[in-house]
Amino acid sequence: MLTILDRQSSGSFCDRVTRRGLLRIGGLAMGGLTLPNLLRAEAKAGIRNSNKSIILINLPGGAPHIDMYDLKMDAPMEVRGEFKPIDTAVPGIQFSEWLPMLSKVTDRMAVLRSIVGSTGEHSDFQCMTGKSHKLQPAGGWPVFGAVTSHKLGSTSPAVPAYVDLGMKLSQDYYPPGGFLGPAAAAFSPNGEGKDDLVLNGITLDRLADRKRLIQSLDNFNRQADGSQMMAGFDTFQQQALGVLQSSKLAEALDLSKEDPRTIARYGPGGLMKTPQAPYANQWLLKARRLVEAGVRVVSLSYGYWDWHGENLRRFRETFPYFDQGVSALVEDLYDRGLDKDVTVLVWGEFGRSPKINSGAGRDHWPQVNSALMFGGGMRVGQVIGSTDSIGGEVKDRPIPWQDVFATLYKNIGINHEGLLHDQDGRPQFIVENGSPIAELY
Repeated sequence: MLTILDRQSSGSFCDRVTRRGLLRIGGLAMGGLTLPNLLRAEAKAGIRNSNKSIILINLPGGAPHIDMYDLKMDAPMEVRGEFKPIDTAVPGIQFSEWLPMLSKVTDRMAVLRSIVGSTGEHSDFQCMTGKSHKLQPAGGWPVFGAVTSHKLGSTSPAVPAYVDLGMKLSQDYYPPGGFLGPAAAAFSPNGEGKDDLVLNGITLDRLADRKRLIQSLDNFNRQADGSQMMAGFDTFQQQALGVLQSSKLAEALDLSKEDPRTIARYGPGGLMKTPQAPYANQWLLKARRLVEAGVRVVSLSYGYWDWHGENLRRFRETFPYFDQGVSALVEDLYDRGLDKDVTVLVWGEFGRSPKINSGAGRDHWPQVNSALMFGGGMRVGQVIGSTDSIGGEVKDRPIPWQDVFATLYKNIGINHEGLLHDQDGRPQFIVENGSPIAELY
């Protein structure tokens, strides 16, 4: 594997779930699976083509829906908090005053205010599978990207079907491909592997220097050819090196060829940090570049949202980055004509409690959750569902998690009512008891 070291420190959630700060890019490990083996498995499974893509943005820790897209200004002070609403581009829809850039592109987004069925745990498992980790079939539930990879394959041998950019929680994390096996596993720049190939002197803060990267790869090739090591590589191993050196994937991850104005629009590069909170605005830009290159599914985690205290300080630290980065992605997709083919989902594992606690924060609230969706040729500029007067329960139009996933599968061209077979050969529904969200079509 090709490892690029990241100097970021790690943090943890309230339940002591750790975050990993090692950025890995290349041979790239998919939960211990090497890229050559993944390519072999994909070739055996067959490759099919389409041009639809999904970007999944996870907000780990649980974002405060009441302070973002569902303000309750008629509620008591201990519920509504100190944040004021502002009008958006859609009459009748208001966002928090801390989201001024997103408020200007609301006509290009759909706001889901009534998601129900959260397991209430700090884990990206449900956000990635739509299912509970407690009752799993043999091999474990596959994530959305794994199902897509299994069903559709790669659009090109030069790019994987599924790329996971996210920094994941270690608790209740899922197998690379679930019961679908290694052929469906993600290419993960943050993945784990045993045999690391470290490019000499190339750390994360120097990754943007394309010349150094190419020079290091050239040096590796010369050494490999000189020792006749390349002669011992099979086709898939050579293809894996090709992905690193000359493929669309390498180009997509190289921001040096992006318009500097676009980079600036997304916001600060690298991992912007407050205590325990990484903000990777340019990962959002890389996600757009990856789907343009033909990647079907890109997933990533953004920020740290486990706010049990100091809500005001957390907002000041987090929302300027989040507001800038996500609004830039909205504008970028529409300006580049990708809004019909690329669907974006932004959400976390649950909402936050209506009542502000003694620490001036909000606690876990699985009873209701919110999300943003845009692109995918969907009907946007609307709010779907509502909550009661304090944002604690759904008032109308409950949206189960499985409905959200049925929508994603519809947009990428997979029959959500289809079947998969687990490792015991038992049939499993791709989506059980769910339907695409009708209001989006």
